[in-house]
Parts: sequence; structure tokens; C-alpha cells
Amino acid sequence: MAGNSALRLQARQEHPPLVMHVIYRLSVGGLENGLVNLINHMPAERYRHAIVCVTDDTAFRNRITRQEVPVLALRKAAGRGVSVYGRFWQTMRSLQPHIVHTRNLPALEYIVPAALAGVPGRIHGEHGRDVYDLDGTSFKYNMLRRAVGPLVHHYTAVSADLATWLVRTVGARRDRVTQILNGVDARAFHPRSGPRVAVGPENFAPPGSFVLGTVGRMQVVKDQVTLARAFIHLLDMVPDGRDRLRLVMVGDGPLRDESLRTLCAGNAQQLAWLPGDQSNVAEIMRGLDLFVLPSLREGISNTILEAMASGLPVVATRVGGSTELVEEGETGMLVAPADPVALAGAIRVYVLDSNRLARHGCAGRKRVESRFSLEAMVNGYARVYDATLKDPRLRTTTGKPYGGRSSVSLSGASQ
Repeated sequence: MAGNSALRLQARQEHPPLVMHVIYRLSVGGLENGLVNLINHMPAERYRHAIVCVTDDTAFRNRITRQEVPVLALRKAAGRGVSVYGRFWQTMRSLQPHIVHTRNLPALEYIVPAALAGVPGRIHGEHGRDVYDLDGTSFKYNMLRRAVGPLVHHYTAVSADLATWLVRTVGARRDRVTQILNGVDARAFHPRSGPRVAVGPENFAPPGSFVLGTVGRMQVVKDQVTLARAFIHLLDMVPDGRDRLRLVMVGDGPLRDESLRTLCAGNAQQLAWLPGDQSNVAEIMRGLDLFVLPSLREGISNTILEAMASGLPVVATRVGGSTELVEEGETGMLVAPADPVALAGAIRVYVLDSNRLARHGCAGRKRVESRFSLEAMVNGYARVYDATLKDPRLRTTTGKPYGGRSSVSLSGASQ
């Protein structure tokens, strides 16, 4: 046994440090897309990566192009099944990570076993809040965040809104919080160079039509039903609306059926395309004229960045990090959440003003190129990982990590 531990330790020291990313589920979503981009674009000589899913993973894992990135699912069942912690402990023993990086509330509690195991670096990232805690004010969840806080060496946040909340509400030390803006692949997502790319079924969007669309998980927090309602309002607000206007809603989830029912009730189902999840999002973006994000809450939306990189103006709700991405009157417009009439009114502005449409789309592309590169995002995370592992207060005092009782001093860890 001692010989095996020595071999594991030697391998651990000879290879680039391993970051074990802990997420709830690997499926279509902004957090997951950002994680895959980080793994695919970080130089192999800097860090190795593994993904541990609290529940399960999907075909989204196929977007990982880097070799030898294990994706492991703990298969946690509904409720508080304690057996998942045993599986997580065994996963840590097998992978021997240098850093455990949890993301969002459903993964936060796994910082605790990581601390007990003596993992040298423990980082928690906030990418946005869900419908059960839209404003981050839940007493129950904030008690959990504060209880786990002393075991977290560093926090990352994708937006200034989330970074400020971590300090003011959760109680994290300001010098232990780093905002890292999401990056977008501006080569894959680029403006169309000729006629609009065809989207939807045959003859769905004939020449002269105006196609607005959205991409994302069809969950309550994304509120696509409000967009469906806004589209019905818009049909009556625009001359020849039923001849000109088309709606694309890419993504899957419980709101897909509800959005379809809403469109049917407004006799607009034949003017909309809801294909579920799609792998060719960059191509679909080039088939749109305007991107719309009706979310109730956002961190830093990858789909907004992808739309801007594709040369599209953006109409979004005035929530969370969306206000940091969309420059109102320059790259798009912002409206109040859950207000289909206001959303329809903002969309109508672009339908009737092609000059503004082109001008704001061009400005959005330039903004992405100047501020939201993948290189800047990757370098940001690498710097946090480097600084965490170099902090002498966070190092274990034993050459045998994961050996049962941890010798790491938790009193030295900071929020």
C-alpha cells in the first residue's frame, strides 16, 4: 500500500496539476459551455482536467476536444442520499486532484469532503442563480454558503454583480474573489458574409422575412414563455407581421412544451421553429437577424456573447450580468423581465429600423473582439489556479494526501 501511495504521489508531481471540476450535470447550458471552452483552450502543459457530475452527463461531453479528460457521473438520486459522498471520496482518491473547482450552489457542498481529503486548492465559482434563489437572498442557502466559506480558498465569479454579492451577502473576503469574464470563440461565431443562412424547415423563412431567436435551456429561469407571448404581441404590432416575422427557439426542457402551447393559443405555431437542442448553434446564429434573451436572472450569458460575436443586436432583460454585456443603445436594448409587451416593443424597434439593426450588430462584434476573448478567460482561470497552488498557507504538510485523516490546517483557509 505504501508503495502504491508513493507511485501515485510521484505521478501527481510529474504531470501538470489536475483540476477536478465539480458541476451538477453536464448538459447544454452556459456554465457547461464555458467549462468546455476552458478545457479545450487551456494549454495542455499548464493544467490537466477532469469533470465530475453530481447527477449525470449527456452527449454534450462530445464537445470536449481535448484528449484524456475523464467525465465521471456520481448518479446522485433525488433527495439527500449519503452514498454519493462515498462515491465522490473514491473519485478523489482515484483522480488525486491538485484543485477541486466546484460551480454554483448544487456543487458547493463537495468542498467539504475535498477539505477533509486535504485537496491543496479549493475554489468555488458562481455562474448565475436559478429560479429557487433568483436574488441570492435565501436565508437557508446563504447559511450553507457561509458555513462552507471557511473551506473555500478562492472564489470566481463571471459577473461584477455576482462578485459583489459574494462579498456583501455571502461574506467572502474581497481579495479572495476574482471576476473572470466568459470568453467566446469569435472564429466559430462570426457574422454572415453573404445572404442569411437558411434556418428551420424548408421555406420557413422566405426572402424578406425577419427572424428573431433565442438559444438556451428551456427552464423557468430562462423564461422563454415570455418570448413566445411577446412574439404574439409583435405579430399585431408590425405591418404584415404574419408574413414577415419568424421565431426560432433552440433548446430543450420543460418550457418547450409550454412555449409551444402558448404559440398555438395565439395561432402562431406555424411561424415558429422549436427544434430542441441543436449542435450547429453557430450556423443557426447566422440565420437570425436579432437575438433575444428573456431570462429572469443571468450570470454572464454565453449565448449573448455568441450572438454579439455573430454580428447580432441583442434584446435582453435587465437582470444580472446581462447589463454588463449589452450596451443599451449601442449593441442592443434592455427591458424589464417577465414583461412580454415591453419585450415586443423593443424587438419592434429593430424590425422597423434596419440601419439600427446593422449598426448595433457591428458594434456588438467589436465589443466581443475587444473584451471577451477566449484567451483572456483561459488566462484568468490559469492565474487563479497558479496563485492558489502557490499560496504557502494552503499546502498540506504530508506527502500522503487522501490517506484517511487529513493533516491540512483548515484554520488557515480563508473566505
